[in-house]
This record gives sequence, C-alpha cells and structure tokens, in this order.
Amino acid sequence: MSNDLLSSLEVGASASIAKTITDADIVLFAGVSLDTNPAHLDEVQASASRFGGRIAHGMLSAGLISAVLGTRLPGPGTVYMGQQLRFLAPVRPGDTVCATATVTAIDPERRRVTLSTTCHVGDTTVIDGEALVWVPAPN
Repeated sequence: MSNDLLSSLEVGASASIAKTITDADIVLFAGVSLDTNPAHLDEVQASASRFGGRIAHGMLSAGLISAVLGTRLPGPGTVYMGQQLRFLAPVRPGDTVCATATVTAIDPERRRVTLSTTCHVGDTTVIDGEALVWVPAPN
C-alpha cells in the first residue's frame, strides 16, 4: 500500500470539517489577526451596520478550508499555493460552519491539486472559491 497522498486522490474526492463559531473564537481571531473592526467585536456598533449585528471575520471561516486541506484532503504536509475566495453571506456567533474541499484537477508531474472550496451555514453558502495546493512526495 502506497503512502503517497497524491496517488490516492481522484477528481471528485471530497472532505469536510465543521465548527461552531463562538464569541471566544472571534475575540481570539481578532487578537491574532489584529482585525478589531467593530463589526466583529462591538454589538452596539455592529447592530447599526448593514448586517444588523456582530459577524465573524470572513478569514476565520476561510481558515476552516485550510484545516480540511491540511488534515483531511489531501492531508498532512499539503502546502497552500493559492486560494480564491468569494464571501457571500455573513457568519454570526453561534453559527456552525461546514468547510468542504473537492478535488477538481490533479497535475501529477508538478504534484499540484486544484480543489473547489466552499463554506456553508446550513443551506446557505457563505464562502466559495478555489484552492491550489502542492502535495509532498512520500519520505
């Protein structure tokens, strides 16, 4: 049995991870990213915004895509080369975000994989995009 992640991939393969976004997640992400926009941290100011209340950082939800790529598909050792994202709807504290990556193309010579990436809250797509990753050769 091969331990080569690339040889085990096929177009259409898919993996997901889900997380409920908490107030603590938002505060911690603000601290790490230095994005202290009141839309994320101040309910009074955020309630006057177009979203009518606090929302999570878009990149917090997008980070779940990285978790899928690095732990599930393709898996450990995967290196991000690029990511295109479209933020389609807000994520609020208490929402459960499900990130999914689906293989759309494999370039075995360059060990590159292209994946469709999405994040959903229930039936609502909150992020969609496409990732390009490099998959390491086995040791």
